[in-house]
Amino acid sequence: MFIRKTIKRYKDHTYTHHLLVESVSTSQGPRQRTICSLGDLSPGPRKKWLGLASRIEAALQGQVPLERPDPLVDDIVSRIRSAGRSLGQPDDDVVAVHTDQVSLEKAREAGPVHVGHQIWRRLGLGEILEEISLSARARLLSEVMVLNRLVAPCSEHAMPEWVERTALSDILRVDLSELSDTALYRNLDRLHPNRERIESALAQREKSLFNLDDTYCLYDLTSTYFEGQCKSNPKAQHGYSREATGLQAGGGGFGAGSGWIPQGARGLRGQPSGSCLARRDAESARKAQRSLRRRHGNR
Repeated sequence: MFIRKTIKRYKDHTYTHHLLVESVSTSQGPRQRTICSLGDLSPGPRKKWLGLASRIEAALQGQVPLERPDPLVDDIVSRIRSAGRSLGQPDDDVVAVHTDQVSLEKAREAGPVHVGHQIWRRLGLGEILEEISLSARARLLSEVMVLNRLVAPCSEHAMPEWVERTALSDILRVDLSELSDTALYRNLDRLHPNRERIESALAQREKSLFNLDDTYCLYDLTSTYFEGQCKSNPKAQHGYSREATGLQAGGGGFGAGSGWIPQGARGLRGQPSGSCLARRDAESARKAQRSLRRRHGNR
C-alpha cells in the first residue's frame, strides 16, 4: 500500500489529489487499486507518506499501535470501512482457531545464534581454520563452541543440550541432534596446538575490519588454584595463592587487546610459593608484551 499523487487541470484551475492505492494481481498482471482519496496532502512532507500508508494498512488489519492514536489515520480508516472497502482479495480459506487450545513444542532460540553466525562469517573464521587444515566437521564444531561462548557459555558436557534449544541446526544446515560432548572435547585437542596461528590470523582480520590502533593494549591476569597438594598431577604447578589460603596455586592466564578487541590468551606457569606477587605480575606482563610484539607486531 502506498500514496500516489495525481494532478488534474480544469479550465484555469489545477487540482492536486492524493490516492491511497495498493498493488493487486490480476489475470492481466499487477495492477493498482484505489482504496480511497486522501484529498490534498500537500502540507504533509512527502518523506512521511510511506509511514502514513504503513500505519493505515496496519490499522485496517487490526493491529493496535504502540504509540498514541493518530487522528488522521483513524479518520482515513473510518472512511475506508464505512465505504465497505477491503484490502486485497478476500481469504476463502480463513478458519477459526481456539487460542486457548494452541500448544507450543520445541521452541528454539534463533536471534542470538544467527547474529553470532554472521559475525563468524564476517571475520572469516571458517577460512582461518581451513588454512590450518582443519576438516569441515572440525570447523563446524568450532563454530558451535564459539557461538556457545558468545551467547550462553557452558561446559562442553552441557553444550549439546544448549544446541537443542537453539536453531543452530537450521542456520548451519546440518543435523546436530546426535552431537556429543566427546566430539567437542576432541575438537579442543585439535584447536589447542594451533591456537597461536588462529589468534594471529584473527587479530589481523579484526585490525582490518575494525580499523584498530595497536599503539596500546590492555592487560589482565587471572589466578587459578587447586585445592590440596595435587602431587600426582603434573599440570598443577606450585604458585602464589592470592587468597592467602595456603593452597597450591595453578598457572594464571593473560589476555591483551587493542581497542577492546582481545588479541590473545595464554596459560602461565605459577611461581614457587612465597615469591613476590608484584614481581610475578610484572614478569608476566613483560612476557605478554613480548609475545604480542612477536606475533602481531604491536608497538
